[in-house]
Amino acid sequence: MPEQNFSNHTQRDPYFLVLAAIFGVTVGYSIKHALDYPNGMTIWLVVLSMALLVTVFRMRVYSLRVQDRVIRLEERLRMRELISADFDSSRLDIKQIVALRFASDAEYPALVRKTLDEKLAPKQIKSLIKNWRADFHRV
Repeated sequence: MPEQNFSNHTQRDPYFLVLAAIFGVTVGYSIKHALDYPNGMTIWLVVLSMALLVTVFRMRVYSLRVQDRVIRLEERLRMRELISADFDSSRLDIKQIVALRFASDAEYPALVRKTLDEKLAPKQIKSLIKNWRADFHRV
């Protein structure tokens, strides 16, 4: 695996992108067809194709939420180990926690404190990381 850093850490799921594109084209085609030949069946195809497109995007959102919850749990355990057992992680929002996962153990405590003190946005947090801790599992 290549070294991960701020400029190359984002990942795309090609299967999701292809599936979303196919369903997007299908919605467009079904709308055009329904306008050209309006009847109950073509309207039903528009509704069905839109439902499939929404389903694909909802499935993506649900899987990202599960990944966020797992990351939050891992990072809470990491905070207890690296900062303190009585550290209150509830002051960090999930986007900040997800961004902090890239920080190395050495810079993690200081970066958590800086995030809390300055209310850093996720992009700011990631840009401050010197020693990147790669995460190739989240897509």
